[in-house]
Parts: sequence; C-alpha cells; structure tokens
Amino acid sequence: MTTLTVAHDAPELRMPRALPASPVRFGGVLRSETIKLRSLRSTVWSYAVLILVSFGLAALMASTIASTIDGAVPAEGQTAIVMQVSSFPVALGQLVAAVLGVLFIAGEYGTGMIRSTFAAVPRRLPVLWAKTLVLFVATFLVGLVSTVGAYLIGIPFLAGSDVSAPLTDPDVLRAVMGGALYLALIAVFALGVGTVLRNSAGGIAVVLGIILIVPTVLQLIPADWATNMIPYLISDAGLGGLGIQSDIPGSLEPWQQLLVVLGWVAASLTAGAIMMKRRDA
Repeated sequence: MTTLTVAHDAPELRMPRALPASPVRFGGVLRSETIKLRSLRSTVWSYAVLILVSFGLAALMASTIASTIDGAVPAEGQTAIVMQVSSFPVALGQLVAAVLGVLFIAGEYGTGMIRSTFAAVPRRLPVLWAKTLVLFVATFLVGLVSTVGAYLIGIPFLAGSDVSAPLTDPDVLRAVMGGALYLALIAVFALGVGTVLRNSAGGIAVVLGIILIVPTVLQLIPADWATNMIPYLISDAGLGGLGIQSDIPGSLEPWQQLLVVLGWVAASLTAGAIMMKRRDA
C-alpha cells in the first residue's frame, strides 16, 4: 500500500499587508463636493430657474417703469431706477438659493450617502467647509449672471424713456455685485440650517420661514421692539443693502447691513459645525 506524504517545506502562503490609508486632503474633499453639486439635478434646475426668473422679472419691471415715466428724470433718479431693475429679481432668487442650500446637505443625509462621506473624511468638518466654499462660489457666479443679465435686459426698455446708468456706476455696480453676493450668502446660510436639521422639508420650511414669514409677523405686531428688530433680519438687511427695501424705519447703513447678513451666516454655520461634529450620521 502506497503512503502519500505531504511535503512540509512548501512555501508558506502569506496574506498581503494592508497599506495604510492616506489622509484625504482638503483639495480632494473640495473636488468631491464640486462633483456632488454638479451631479444633483436640483442644482441644474435651481440655477436655471434663478437665471430665467431674473431675466423675466427684469424685463417686466423695466417695461412697467418705462411706461409710467412722464417727463425727464434727474440723474440720481435714473441711477436709482436702474439699481432697482438690476437687483429686483434677487428678492425672488433668494428663495431658490435657500432651497438649493438646504438640499445640498440635507439630501445627502436623507439618502444615507453622508455615511460614506464621513468614512472617507472622519474629521467631518472639512466636508462642511468644502460644501460652503463650493456652494458660495457657484451661487455667486450664477447670481452674477442673473444680475448682470437683468441689467442688460432692463436697459433697452428704460432707454426709451431716457433713463440710463452705466454698469460701472458705483451704485449700479453695488446693486449688481451685492445681489450676487447676497444670493451666495443666503445659500450658505441655508446650508448651515440644513446641517442642523438634516431634513430637506424641515430645513426648507425653517429657512423660508425666516426669510418670508418672520418679517411679515414682526410688521404686524404694533410694538416698538418688533419694529426695531426688522432691520436685523437677514432678508431685510440683505435686500435693504441693495436698495430694494430702503424705506424700512430705522434702516442701517450698507456696511452694517452686510455685517448683519454675515452674522446670520456665521451663526448658522457654527451651529451646523457643532451638530455635525457631535451627532452620529
């Protein structure tokens, strides 16, 4: 009977060592968030709606103003009209920017994709800062297209009534650049709220409530404290800086209004950063 022998000098099978995971740099996180923003269908639709609505409102308002002008308008009045036409679409565009800001983070929580993101970036906060930067730059550029486009569309209508002001005029430039900046800041503010609530519907409701409902409620309260609070709301300070709501009692200076908006944004992002760091995904 033959005995089978097993050779014990065969080379030992060894499992390959796992390579240490290299830390994800902020540039990589930034590229990842850029891809996410571009791949969202809500991004394309939101920005497209923002631009188209801005152009349509600018044409409607410019034609309406031109039809009501009777006689010569002084130079200061012409500049004010052009500013109003250029920045007026921002009042509606802020709602689109706010919704997009909430969806950019809350949608990721809703699908559970945020777990994969945090697995790749365990420190978490670089994700929030990357989202903030990407959303701010994208919304500012789209906002600039909408405000400059509103100016270019409105000028031909106003020219028929001898109303004009160059884009390089400091006041007109403030309205155009300020409108784009305000839209970007509103989007970032909504991003912070969405990070805190982690729910698309709840985040949108809270942001739109702060922008639309709270100012209306305060205006209905017959008390001095309510009237004094209105200029410190994010929407009233932002739109007031563009000259859209300059008739509000106790309005602040433009630089003060900018500080108010930045304060709201800073508070929103700070709360979002704290909650993102402390809570589980």
